[in-house]
Formats: sequence, C-alpha cells, structure tokens
Amino acid sequence: MMKKAENALNLLRDLEKLYPEAHCELIYRNPWQLLVATILSAQCTDKRVNQVTAKLFQILPDPQQMAAATQEQVEGLIRSTGFFRNKAKNLILCAQQVLSRHQGQVPAELEALVALNGVGRKTANVILGNAYQIPGMVVDTHVKRLAFRFGWTNSDNPVQIEKDLCKLIPPQDWIQMGHILIAHGRALCKAPTPHCSICPLVDLCPRKGVQRAK
Repeated sequence: MMKKAENALNLLRDLEKLYPEAHCELIYRNPWQLLVATILSAQCTDKRVNQVTAKLFQILPDPQQMAAATQEQVEGLIRSTGFFRNKAKNLILCAQQVLSRHQGQVPAELEALVALNGVGRKTANVILGNAYQIPGMVVDTHVKRLAFRFGWTNSDNPVQIEKDLCKLIPPQDWIQMGHILIAHGRALCKAPTPHCSICPLVDLCPRKGVQRAK
C-alpha cells in the first residue's frame, strides 16, 4: 500500500504541473450559492449552470428567497439544466431545511450536509472543500473514471472509491486533487476513449490509458 500511495502521489504531482490553474468552475459568492450550483450541476455542464445561476441568483439569491419561491417559479428559472422538476423541488426543500435546521447558514459538516434534500456525498464534499476549505474527496464521473484507469480503485461504487482515494492521498491534497482530475478528465482522459496519443503523462499512467472505466 505504501508503494501504491507513493506512486499515486507522484502521478498527482505531475498532473498538478499539467493543470496548475485547476479550480472549481462554478460561479458563486457564498456557500449557499455554491450549494445551489452544485445541485444544478447534476447531469449538466458547469458552463450551463453558470448561465442559469447568473439570472437565478439575481431573483433568488439566498435560502430565504428560495424557500419562499413556488415550484413553478424555480422550474422556469432552471429548466435548461435538465431534471428541472426534481431539482426545483430539492432546492426549495433544501432552502427550507437550511433555514429551519441551521439558521440560514449552510452547515460545514458532512453529516448535516447529506441530510439536506438533493445533497449526496459528492455535493457535500464540494461544499466542504470549496466553501469551507475542509478536506473532502469529491467523486464525480471524471474522478471515478480516472481513479479506475490509474489503478487507484477497483470499485465502481462512489463511496468505496472515496475511501480508496482517501487512503492513498493525504488530506491536504484532497480538495485540489478533485479539480485536477476533473480537468484532466475533461481535457484528455475522456470517456469512453482517452486521448492517450497526445497525453504528456501517458508513460506514467499505470493502465497506459487502455483500460476503460467501469
């Protein structure tokens, strides 16, 4: 395990050099807006979410306004993000829960976050890392795919993948690691076929880029 962890960290360091500007691409001003944007990002691009939230946050900028909104109003504002009915329902309920349980402040604890409507471990870790600088391992589709291709996990279960990655990588690297793997997944290590022929790190890849994600 120690050798595997060392190799994983070395590869991460090389990826850091390749993507020194990797960061959360969602646009937000506070933890609540990041929570809303992350919920909307399910099955939707960050670019589209940012387009939608630019107007959404003008009309419903905080949990107080969101909690008082109607289902139809929220649906109309977020329609283009997909699954808009379910997302609208979750956003309204989530806002009500933030008000009733946390005095209008988005909690900074994983257990409290995942208890909110529309919030799973991935979303919770996004909030912890980016809003509160609390180490959290985000496992989205890109991280899941790359972790398998790199041989860092053999599981296709996000919770188990999170556990496997947390064992390999020190906590101080968890937040930035998510940004870096997402950047690499979008740029080169794509699904279903990675662009290995133009990847400058292909010789360092444990799977040589030929394995496909589960």
